Amino acid sequence: MRLGPLIKKYRDRFTIAEKALERTYEGTWRELKTTLSRFGVSSIDIYQFHAVGSLDELNKIFSENGAAKAFLEARDQGLIKFIGITVHADMRIVLKALEMFDFDTILIPVYAVAMTMPRPENDFRLVLKVAMDRDIGVIAIKSIARRRYVGEKRYTTWYEPFDVQEDIDLAVWYTLSQEPVATYSMAGDIRLWPMILNAGKRFRKLSLDEQERVVEIFKEKGAKPLFPENL
Repeated sequence: MRLGPLIKKYRDRFTIAEKALERTYEGTWRELKTTLSRFGVSSIDIYQFHAVGSLDELNKIFSENGAAKAFLEARDQGLIKFIGITVHADMRIVLKALEMFDFDTILIPVYAVAMTMPRPENDFRLVLKVAMDRDIGVIAIKSIARRRYVGEKRYTTWYEPFDVQEDIDLAVWYTLSQEPVATYSMAGDIRLWPMILNAGKRFRKLSLDEQERVVEIFKEKGAKPLFPENL
């Protein structure tokens, strides 16, 4: 584990946000203990139910012997501080999860291209409103997503990203202009990072009219939401 020694050395300078794929009580405990051991730390700041994709998964997490029981015990023991959830494909799952539990954070796609064809699955606006009303931290992903790949795959991201500075500026500024988005998680290809960081350093909050214009610009460029898949 390459990061372990660095995290241990500079622990007070990091906010560690980790994700759990296990859905059962026993499996979650095993996964958490493995993570703590690999990082060489005694606690994790934000522990998240990762990539919850269906109501069945959600119900399993909150069942009698589900992952939520392990999360709560770990929080009581000081092994984790905050509890979050990540959802990639369907905002209706997030809304249902927020009915079931008082999450500290949510990680969801918040990106201008979703608004080129808003659907219940990809429309993040109602989720953001609930998060604002309940003081829930929002971590945004997919900001620079343009569409699913058509033809050659040029980056390690599973979606085709915007890859010129002007478009990345608009995409990142749009995402960070949405309240209560607290941060945007970087794209998966490090070749894109300099442009993303450049946009972040020059961030300015867009007006509502400017946000609408960004959506129109991306629509004109042939951008399409990542979800639902059949758009």
